[in-house]
Amino acid sequence: MDTIGDFLTRIRNAGLAQHDKVDLPNSNMRQSLAKLLEANGYIRSYRVAKDGKQGIMRVYLKYSKDGNHVIKNIERVSRPSRRVYAKATDIPKVRSGYGVAIVSTSKGVMTGDQAAENNIGGEVICKIW
Repeated sequence: MDTIGDFLTRIRNAGLAQHDKVDLPNSNMRQSLAKLLEANGYIRSYRVAKDGKQGIMRVYLKYSKDGNHVIKNIERVSRPSRRVYAKATDIPKVRSGYGVAIVSTSKGVMTGDQAAENNIGGEVICKIW
């Protein structure tokens, strides 16, 4: 099962259905992705609740003043069947800098701009705009 793809799909579907929040299983990778989404203004916030197992993550979605979901599109780039890696100089620009590429590097999960700034390549996880 592709847990990152599941995370992105749940956020996409909840946004299209105009939900205020979405609950999903917790993991360290999902927390890293949610942290980056919050820092870049794509979600309002997220919280993690302990349930005796792996925990539940609640993501609070963000909408514009006219009621449209802030995330226009989430595109999974690297998949379990086809991994996509990029050097620091080859990290893709999303919508001419309007969007964000999320990269998993040896120094942790970060945006494409942060990875290029630190001169670190890695696996391109997804693109968001």
